[in-house]
Amino acid sequence: MKKRIALMGMHLEANAFAPVSTEVDFRSAGYYAGEEITNDLAQANPRTAAELSGFVAEMNDRGADWQPVPILITGSEPGGPVDHAFFERTMAEMRSRLEKALPLDGVFFSAHGAMTSTESTDPDGALLEMVRDVVGLDTPLIATLDLHANISNRMVAKADILVSYITNPHVDQRERAAEAANLMMEMFDGMKPEAVFIRVPMVSPPVTLLSARGPYADLINYGQESKNDAIANVSLLAGFAYGNTPENGLAVIVTGRNNRAAAEVLAQKIARRAWDSRERFTISLTSIPDAVAQAKACGEETGYPPVIMADCADNPGGGGRGNTPHLLRALVAANVQGCYAGIFYDKALAAEAHELGVGNHFSAVLNRTSENEFSERFEFDAEVAGLHDGVCVGTLGIYAGRTVDLGPSAHLKVGGVDLIVVSRRKQCGDAEFFRMFGLKIEDARSVLVKSRGHFRAGFLPWFPPEQVIEVDAPGLTSNVFSNFTFDGYQRPIYPLEKDMDWQVPTG
Repeated sequence: MKKRIALMGMHLEANAFAPVSTEVDFRSAGYYAGEEITNDLAQANPRTAAELSGFVAEMNDRGADWQPVPILITGSEPGGPVDHAFFERTMAEMRSRLEKALPLDGVFFSAHGAMTSTESTDPDGALLEMVRDVVGLDTPLIATLDLHANISNRMVAKADILVSYITNPHVDQRERAAEAANLMMEMFDGMKPEAVFIRVPMVSPPVTLLSARGPYADLINYGQESKNDAIANVSLLAGFAYGNTPENGLAVIVTGRNNRAAAEVLAQKIARRAWDSRERFTISLTSIPDAVAQAKACGEETGYPPVIMADCADNPGGGGRGNTPHLLRALVAANVQGCYAGIFYDKALAAEAHELGVGNHFSAVLNRTSENEFSERFEFDAEVAGLHDGVCVGTLGIYAGRTVDLGPSAHLKVGGVDLIVVSRRKQCGDAEFFRMFGLKIEDARSVLVKSRGHFRAGFLPWFPPEQVIEVDAPGLTSNVFSNFTFDGYQRPIYPLEKDMDWQVPTG
């Protein structure tokens, strides 16, 4: 008899310091229910979370005798806590659809894991609890999570297995979903997962959390290399610092195959290694003047390798607004040549460019309608050099193979800067966002991206790590923790309390 497996999920990386994420934010980014999910997955370049495609593909490739049961999947660009009323309505619709779909043999849940609401720090746990309540204790429930998830005890207790990404930048969503599919098949064959969870009291600046090299990479690699027949999964989640929740901390989750003892031993080893390496998670950022000086030199001397500047503090992938002008203003003032800058989120400015048309010059104003503490008004002379509807297919990194809709978008020529303005907030994680205007990345002498880390995968062919500049600028995702009041953490926590002591729990 076919195994009926529910497909569902909800994604939000919630920044406690950003504006509330509303129903409009979720529905504009994607809200799919029932057959809308399967219809999207049938497309060559789906818009839904890559995890769904990965899970379905693996089940089909294995020749599993199964039937996907689409429930509901939605998500928003990272932003502030989700409006709790909308969250509850969404969870109620999920429950209703799940109940109508019974009986079910399994549930695959795609989540981010760092969602908060205006009334709760653990809506992800509430969702998993709701699913468990509907399907019962004996139905496999496996969830995939972002590496920046903030893990609650309830999430671990209600899911059978939590599978986190391994790569940062995140390019393994499909692989982790395939892993989840294989683990579910093992459960169908009688495997009993035994999960051990240890929260290490440390939060780390996001720029220190790369998986290619550095302290986080060392921990992830150790965990993956330690897997064996007794260990089904090792997930090491650094968490999302700007969540500002009691659930913050580096989460070690080791799942054993019918073997809790082996999972406990490995979890303790990883937690001890993480704590002992805490001082390695330190930042080294470049000031705006120094970054501009390097960009200017690259524009004037073709013998220098080009550079890519990450405006880490205004990362839409972490809740930033994608429109702070500090670095852009400095580049324009310094008359930097050969610079691409994007993608800046300003719906009104993009609309004005579309109304004017290509070739027209005008006095452009960034943040004319949305000025706030960081998103300051910036007026400059510009030429409309190109227009686009904003719909493209990602080519590299996190957006590879996925349809992306940036809304009506414009290419503005601002002195020596080619500026891309979009109508939907998105981090600049793919060179396609420039190429869709005919700009060749290999022609750029410098690039400014509104991104913290995903640009590394999206621009890697042109900008290896040694050509990356991480800039210290103002914004909602600044990696300088002293710029924030973290009042939601369970204290003490490192590095807010640098002299604290902590011992790995045993037993």
